Amino acid sequence: MLTKRIIPCLDIRDGRTVKGVNFVGLRDAGDPVELGVRYSSEQADELVFLDITATVEGRGTFATLVAEIAASINIPFTVGGGISAAGHVETLLNAGADKVSINSAAVRDPGLINGLAAEFGSQCVVLAVDSRRLAGHGDVVHTHGGRTPTDRETMAWIREGVDRGAGEILLTSMDHDGTKAGFAVGLTRAASEAVSVPVIASGGAGTEEHFVEVFGSGKADAALAASIFHFGEIPVPRLKAHLDRRGVPVRIPARLHAG
Repeated sequence: MLTKRIIPCLDIRDGRTVKGVNFVGLRDAGDPVELGVRYSSEQADELVFLDITATVEGRGTFATLVAEIAASINIPFTVGGGISAAGHVETLLNAGADKVSINSAAVRDPGLINGLAAEFGSQCVVLAVDSRRLAGHGDVVHTHGGRTPTDRETMAWIREGVDRGAGEILLTSMDHDGTKAGFAVGLTRAASEAVSVPVIASGGAGTEEHFVEVFGSGKADAALAASIFHFGEIPVPRLKAHLDRRGVPVRIPARLHAG
């Protein structure tokens, strides 16, 4: 049985880690390099870096900061924000990223997914989907850091993205983001059942049991969270120990086995 992955997320603005609720009200959460080192030492399974204002500001991701973080960690590293061309991907991979996350540019030009998958391999391409439920429209994809609703229905876009070559889906429920009220289990389950690639659940983590729920009935392959990790509310080793006790297959840090 494949182990479930725990993934801290660094939302970056102006070189600092930030976190808000429902994609607004951002507050400082610390130095991204220091946080990356901490999560690597705690044996998180992966780390995600999202430059959340790159698309809005019309620029590429901070490759220098990516390189600094990559040099300081020893876990897989996914980077997203402002990626709209193969040249951006090559720059980030050369800076130390293992995978890239694409969002707004893929919605604008779906062929970007095909092109990146063909050039760098599907395993390198993560399709990030920011979803919000709109009255009368159902679950709708949003772009530009959650600022802009599109005409794309969430599940249809996820299926199309995988058909075009995305090797993984990072699904964020904007309605749940930062609320600590639990993941969008139904939405996550629908995505997991719709496609054959791994689905990362994002948005709403507040307790250890929320992870148990999204891995169980939500059928997520991985779960991403930010503030509960950044502010020390639920350390990664404690979460993994809890999941292990609850029968969820996870990679347990060696020191937990020893102690």
